[in-house]
Amino acid sequence: MRSAFEGSMSKRFDYEEKDTKKKRRSNRRSKQNHVPSTTASEVSKNNGLSLECSEKNGTPTHNTTAAALRSSTNQEGVDVTSLDEQGLSRSSDVAFVSMPQMHINEQVEYLGLQDSEVMQMHRGGTGSKSFSEPTVCRGSSGTNTNKKKESVPCGQIGHYGQRTYFSPHWSMDAVEKAIEKGDVFKAPFYVNAHNRLEAYCRIDGMAMDILINGFPVQNRAVEGDIVAVKIDPLSMWTKIKGPSVTCKNTAQPEVCNFITEDDKVADNFCNGKGKLDAEHESPHYRSSPGQNEEDVDHKSIPSRISHSPEKRYDYENNGLSNNFKPHGMTRLDTVDGLLCPAFDSLKISCCNEKSAVTNAVEELSLLANSFPSKRPTGRVVAIIERSARRDRIVGHLNSKNCSASTAISKKDSRKNKNMVSEQEYIQLIPTDPKLPNMTCFVNELPKCIKKRVKSGDVTIDMDLVAAQIDDWVEESFFPKAHILHIFGRGSEVQPQLDSILFQNAICLAEFAPEALSCLPCLPWDVPLMEIKSRIDLRNLCIFTIDPSTATDVDDALSIEKLPNGNYRVGIHIADVSYHVLPDTALDSEAQLRSTSVYMLQRKLPMLPPLLSENIGSLNPGVDRLAVSILLDMNHAGKVVDRWVGRSVIQSSCKLSYEHAQEIINRATGSNIVAKDYPKVYGRFELPDIITSVKSLYEISIVLKHKRFTDGALRLDNPKIVFLLDEYGIPYDSVFSEQKESNFLVEEFMLLANTTAAEIIFRAYPDCALLRRHPEPNMRKLRDFMAFCQKHGLTLKISSSGQIHCSLEQIREKLKGDPVLYDIVISYATRSMQLASYFCSGDLKDKDHECGHYSLAVPFYTHFTSPLRRYPDIVVHRTLLAVIEAEESYFKHQNALQVNKDVEVHKRCFTGINFDKNAAESMEGREALSAAALKHRIPCAEVLADVAAYCNQRKLASRYVKDACDKVYMWFLLKKKEVLLSEARVLGLGPKFMSIYIQRLAIERRIYYDEVEGLTVEWFEKTSTLVLSLSATNRRAFRRGGSNKWRAFDEVSLLTCPYNLEAAMDESIIDGELGSRSVNSEPKVNPAFFPLTVRILSTVPVALHAIGGDDGHPDIGVRLYMSSYIGEVDH
Repeated sequence: MRSAFEGSMSKRFDYEEKDTKKKRRSNRRSKQNHVPSTTASEVSKNNGLSLECSEKNGTPTHNTTAAALRSSTNQEGVDVTSLDEQGLSRSSDVAFVSMPQMHINEQVEYLGLQDSEVMQMHRGGTGSKSFSEPTVCRGSSGTNTNKKKESVPCGQIGHYGQRTYFSPHWSMDAVEKAIEKGDVFKAPFYVNAHNRLEAYCRIDGMAMDILINGFPVQNRAVEGDIVAVKIDPLSMWTKIKGPSVTCKNTAQPEVCNFITEDDKVADNFCNGKGKLDAEHESPHYRSSPGQNEEDVDHKSIPSRISHSPEKRYDYENNGLSNNFKPHGMTRLDTVDGLLCPAFDSLKISCCNEKSAVTNAVEELSLLANSFPSKRPTGRVVAIIERSARRDRIVGHLNSKNCSASTAISKKDSRKNKNMVSEQEYIQLIPTDPKLPNMTCFVNELPKCIKKRVKSGDVTIDMDLVAAQIDDWVEESFFPKAHILHIFGRGSEVQPQLDSILFQNAICLAEFAPEALSCLPCLPWDVPLMEIKSRIDLRNLCIFTIDPSTATDVDDALSIEKLPNGNYRVGIHIADVSYHVLPDTALDSEAQLRSTSVYMLQRKLPMLPPLLSENIGSLNPGVDRLAVSILLDMNHAGKVVDRWVGRSVIQSSCKLSYEHAQEIINRATGSNIVAKDYPKVYGRFELPDIITSVKSLYEISIVLKHKRFTDGALRLDNPKIVFLLDEYGIPYDSVFSEQKESNFLVEEFMLLANTTAAEIIFRAYPDCALLRRHPEPNMRKLRDFMAFCQKHGLTLKISSSGQIHCSLEQIREKLKGDPVLYDIVISYATRSMQLASYFCSGDLKDKDHECGHYSLAVPFYTHFTSPLRRYPDIVVHRTLLAVIEAEESYFKHQNALQVNKDVEVHKRCFTGINFDKNAAESMEGREALSAAALKHRIPCAEVLADVAAYCNQRKLASRYVKDACDKVYMWFLLKKKEVLLSEARVLGLGPKFMSIYIQRLAIERRIYYDEVEGLTVEWFEKTSTLVLSLSATNRRAFRRGGSNKWRAFDEVSLLTCPYNLEAAMDESIIDGELGSRSVNSEPKVNPAFFPLTVRILSTVPVALHAIGGDDGHPDIGVRLYMSSYIGEVDH
């Protein structure tokens, strides 16, 4: 049965195979009969090519020539040689992986450039020479946005001629029809950050990404585009290196992606070799899943620093890449903190796809599963939706590649001297390696930039500029862009921070007068009408616990002991929806910003400071409006009763986390020094505050234990905070950990969010704004389990609770090796997906997909931070609609009640026991509908758009913070020049090792292949690497290699034992950058050659800052070595 199916499937996807084979045979015969009459250099000359590839970071350059042009008059069968990893330019921490043979199934006149040249053109370099280009190119179909321009620069094209590099895009009508038939698939387009030649498309429902291999078949798509992709015939799929692996986690589209057979690496963690993740993920751009990167992140310690995402291999733990992607969302870029999802695809897909599409996906999935040794490949035939990335490019100009078009004859140029200058262009090199190099017309540059370029000011290359892509035509190897403005010198902090805000589309404008006019003037007091219509809780001992620097205080706590021995805990949230009314200018402004953006020294608020820091903030000693949840709890932490409604409160005290922690640590009955604490307002005194904090802390312990017993999961990653001097310049960094006071607040915020989610979902099951956390990627989770087993650790993965229990046991077992435990947690984080907002109606009848995996709750939302998150305001409005509908239904039922002795249940919608019959009755439906209309509750379709946009803005906000932390760390290392540290080896192979640097909580790679003076011995059976000094292999040519040898000091900082102090002053190096207690750390000693390395070995490394003036800022790493040879000959 299966064989019959596989046969039919093969026929479906191999309908072109016979013709393809015939054409291949015809091509082979023509090649055999062809006698080459020109050399490669002559071909290059004839085609107008003159290239000189150079390494970006000072590696020796060498001339290369273009390979012979391959063209065919056939419709299919154009073969392009396999790509060679070694020929690609390499910078400190970026490597380009060799590619398999690729095929182009369109009639494309493609220039067969050597792969090193292709990548050099797209990655640029300060030593690259200019190349010839024509004057006019034919416009592309489907993606032309700059119709006014009739000519754009084209790369690598012959004199006076036009050569197409890409196939014409299909029309949208043709694409729609092909999608309906299942011949073409709509999918987001992702690029490998380490190899621009390699890209992927994720088809919803497919368990494996589609490989889009090479620039011609990528067909001008840019990271984040939504494209139409056509799958290649089965015979053209690439072979997967390693054993056959099938992915059964079809519920989530996080899938197995494999490296091709050209990249021969050893898998030291799992059985499969060379598998890679197309999800360009960076764990350092994500907060701990235990905190769900949402719950109380305004109170949490800043997350650890981030670094550029790396392409991850299974031999690096098979999960060291960590791009979470919620179901239905596009890939999100994390290079330099850049976010670029497609808006429409951030929505959760509705289950209304045509049967032909569904069948096509199922058939393709089954075909891929039937041939597990092959990876599906495809080609882009159209760009359906352009990525927002195209409008927010950040990069450096390359004035050395400022050239005039060579398609203008000398005679014409003599007649009109201005003609050449009008066609002059300059190269733009984006800081994001996923983006191609671009060309810009010099005459379109801003005046200040044009003047510097014309005057030959080479310092212009050191400045960061903002740009956007105008067009990318078929005849041009590069997209055409134009410069918007200049940020400043790339080596300075402020231009880097400004560029991060630009890339993430963060709103920097002042609040519009129309929005400010929606707010009352100062002084402002709570209106008397509101006091009468709300419950008055000003008699309670209410207080806040926040970071010491917090100015937007939106949650407060209270506790009182009831006569029956239970406790009544009050969770009071600022009633922002009272001030931000629907469909007003202020509401539109808040929705546009969606979230407050927090940087180290700056906050970009979602709401005007008048509201977020004054009349809406729960400041102490003043009356404020709130939405309160009162929970009656027994000693076991069970909620036995609750009340939810609008209130008037007055906070008695504003505590910091440090104050609360001091109270928790204080022994009962010890002396209290009032001056050590903030002022207490009203009729309460400091002892009342202390008693309340201690009582809340005891209950929080019970709640936390109960939550983890019920199956919750928490992953605490190391977090770094920065210390600033009086000028705001970072001078140190330290590790910080959450304290018990953080957990105290977190437990009650989680409880309030869960309560709000339960109430609004039961009342409005189709239009509740909830937050979901999908189950982890099972393949990665199984890889994590295999890693633990290999190292003698037991991990159970059947549920979130079992994972948590296993990790707690591992923590106890690894008490003596905290670095390995950090690695375990980092590895565990890789399998987790990203939490996201969604409209409950999009997952109707799929309640199992609505839950929050790490919290182990069926429903969850955001309710507790309305001053800085727009979704919380939407949830407030929905919750208030439920409360009003409940009151209306109660009054109506009491009016109709014949037997006055029988009381109608007052809290039928918001109480613990939900009255489903009341909600589904005619009166209940009318009450809920009227309340929803009054409070402007969005319909399901609109709410889905709101959720999608809020997902985008929330991630952008977090990426800004992480990227800014990275810039500060880079700036620290730049001042330091060198920082010595120890690192643990996570993965090994014949070309590079992956390491974890616990001192900075980052992961990096060290490449050691093709280094002058270094001999590499790789023993695959034992997964052992031996590095030795050698003066005999300086430039030994290797078949399949690039023959580009890098300098020894790019890989190793070499010092001599007899002069170690002179070579490196350890006392200066250690002490400026801290981790917990820097000065107490042991001295880092260099290792000696020959160096033998195995998995989890400890190696000394030297860290240094790279980039800034000549690329995006990053942290480079080298081995810290010593040798008795005084000076290495290289």
